[in-house]
Amino acid sequence: MPTLSPIELFTPRLKLRWMSERDVDAHYAVFSDPEVARYWSSGPWTSLDQSREHIAATQAAYADGSGMRLGVELIETGELIGNVSLHRFVDTSRRCEMGYALARAHWGGGYVSEALRALLAYGFTTLDLNRIEADIDPRNGASARVLEKLGFQKEGYMPERWIVQGEPADTVYYGLLRRHWNG
Repeated sequence: MPTLSPIELFTPRLKLRWMSERDVDAHYAVFSDPEVARYWSSGPWTSLDQSREHIAATQAAYADGSGMRLGVELIETGELIGNVSLHRFVDTSRRCEMGYALARAHWGGGYVSEALRALLAYGFTTLDLNRIEADIDPRNGASARVLEKLGFQKEGYMPERWIVQGEPADTVYYGLLRRHWNG
């Protein structure tokens, strides 16, 4: 596992930072939206306790080096609008998985791509990763476009890999090698 220490990453419009208890309400607002949670196996959150537990798990992952979820904050307002993450590190192969979620009010503004560019740069340079992977529901066309725009290649398809809100859901695998990254 990589050694993780508190970081802040900046883009022209965003600050990516470690999450804390102060983010409970904003984090809940993102994941309680049924449209945001549409492709997540847990479904929309119904309690602030779910947000508290998720942030506590995020902080535990910081401590043990197993994951790095960064809050995505608008520099202009300080509003937390989502998160991006690197997790499931495989040190011997210098790879991990990536995830992301954004409040619906901010969809279509290029924020996810902007945040992920900064996260990929950190992963490939500072963490010396060779490969970053993502898996998405094939019905999530917006997510596929984001990954492909960032240089990820579609690498595989697994039918009914997840149960999403009680229904079987397929997965499309994407991968990005450092040598193909345009950072």
